[in-house]
Amino acid sequence: MTDGVPELRLRLPGAAAQLPSLLEWLRHEDGLRGRVRAVHAPPAPGEMGGALDVLAVAVGSGGVGAVLANCLSTWIAQRRSDLRITVSARDGRTLEVDAKGVDPQALVRDIERLLSDPGAEPDR
Repeated sequence: MTDGVPELRLRLPGAAAQLPSLLEWLRHEDGLRGRVRAVHAPPAPGEMGGALDVLAVAVGSGGVGAVLANCLSTWIAQRRSDLRITVSARDGRTLEVDAKGVDPQALVRDIERLLSDPGAEPDR
């Protein structure tokens, strides 16, 4: 959590080079402004800094989960490559989103469920 606000972590397994694009996309969404930050991996020996590893999104009340899900759906729809996004809660629960045929409404439901009910499993 960031200052008591729940946080979701976004990873792009096998496509980490696209994280900067997703970061910029999310940062330009009014409903997410100030809620998205880049998290860098620890630097490997001999490196000046770590690579961008994950995006952290502070989510809370006010429908931020739905805003995030809609932004992810739109961003995914504009990609032309196979892509998977892993959304993780702090308690270890995860949701995997496949870019092929992502359903925006199902994604909203799954992210909201991930945020609200620690015992619930996503529909995927």
